[in-house]
Amino acid sequence: MPPIFEITHKDCAGRIGRLETRKGTIETPTIMPVVNPNIQTIKPSELRKFGAEIIITNSYIIFRKPELKDRALSEGLHSLLDFDGPIMTDSGSYQLSVYGQVEVDNARIIRFQQDIGSDIGVPLDIPTPPDVARERAESELEITFSRAKEALGLKKDMLLAAPVQGSTFPDLRERTARELSRLDFDVYPLGAVVPLMESYRYSDLVDVIVASKKGLSPASPVHLFGAGHPMMFSLAVALGCDLFDSASYALYAKEGRYMTVRGTYHVDKLHYLPCSCPVCTSHDADELIKSENREELLAHHNLYVTFAEMREVKQAIKEGSLWELVEQRCRTHPHLLNGLKRALCYSDWIEQFQPAPRSTFFYSGPESALRPEVLRYRKKLKNFELKGRVLIRAHRLDNEDDFDYVLDFKPPFGAYPLELKETYPFNAEVTDEPDHESLTVALQNTLELMELNPEAEFTFVYETEHPLMEKIGRRAKLVVKGETAHS
Repeated sequence: MPPIFEITHKDCAGRIGRLETRKGTIETPTIMPVVNPNIQTIKPSELRKFGAEIIITNSYIIFRKPELKDRALSEGLHSLLDFDGPIMTDSGSYQLSVYGQVEVDNARIIRFQQDIGSDIGVPLDIPTPPDVARERAESELEITFSRAKEALGLKKDMLLAAPVQGSTFPDLRERTARELSRLDFDVYPLGAVVPLMESYRYSDLVDVIVASKKGLSPASPVHLFGAGHPMMFSLAVALGCDLFDSASYALYAKEGRYMTVRGTYHVDKLHYLPCSCPVCTSHDADELIKSENREELLAHHNLYVTFAEMREVKQAIKEGSLWELVEQRCRTHPHLLNGLKRALCYSDWIEQFQPAPRSTFFYSGPESALRPEVLRYRKKLKNFELKGRVLIRAHRLDNEDDFDYVLDFKPPFGAYPLELKETYPFNAEVTDEPDHESLTVALQNTLELMELNPEAEFTFVYETEHPLMEKIGRRAKLVVKGETAHS
């Protein structure tokens, strides 16, 4: 049987893919707008114009309301919602997390999702919240895993999702993901992460995503449940998430909130509309605030912004500049910056998936010094064999012919062969005055290169004072810029 998920482009641990469903193929990463069967701020049939290829709704809400249930069973889910593309259905786990119980069991809700024609169904998992006792997390994991296997036994032609739970215990997330990936599931949602996003705990969210990804096959499509704010898409995609869903576009609109990639504003406080979507180009701030259709207009704007950002993310993947976009977006909020810093702790893991580069490395701040490309270069230092007289310099000197090798020095990489100057990543665009973090990493790499080549005699021409220069001075002749670097 051919795979239902085909990866076509990659950057960092992110990818563009094609997910096959009964109702057609969708391109990932993408957003699944949440559609409430009872209250629809925007008709599902209109969601296509924003860019929606797939939507998600709650099968438990439909199941509990006799009128909706009868129509869904007789006419089908797609007719009920008036949407001709793929539809994913949740099982009632959200209601279970909020109210503590639901009026249906796992087997019954799986059969119901299949009977109404859901394209991707979800078992009734236990969404264990963050920071619970480990005993509770392990106990609820057993139930979730048991229900997932039960759902697999009932599976027919519907794609089946297997939620990865485990609270805020990375080892439980990884173990569960590994056990689930051995079975025949189609999509792997990361569950119970909404509380982390609501409290801006992006560092913990990064831990959850990476731990889960480590346990899953790299070929598995991953769904980040409840993640619908555009400001965090690039980070989540760079870590390997493919599907996102959220009702934020409608919930925020109801509260008078205006979404941007830099955060969310209350519309009553806006003097200008910093957007070029159809809503914002046909209204000024005062008109939007006073409009009788304000909620609907805000929902439209929020969707336009949401899908525009996902297109931005996909374009970055195509051109190989996703990490630059991540750094830009994560500097819009201190807690997102915490998430970026935590993600860089996993540079070694990300580097495994980083494809051959296609764009220019842009240095945009201290975090850039810890990017996977810098780590990759450090691993390659052992490939250089240097003997004789070696000059390391940042700018061309007059007497370079006196040396056997001339290495260029560029933070955050350090010393590298001059012949590689025009190749990636050494053709990087960097600041004229390197910051402390960039210089530190570059000097650490240079020291390691010296230690790996004990037979070489190094001369290092430097411009900036740094504590590591003392160590380098024990291994190389130091020359201040402007002096002659005699061999």
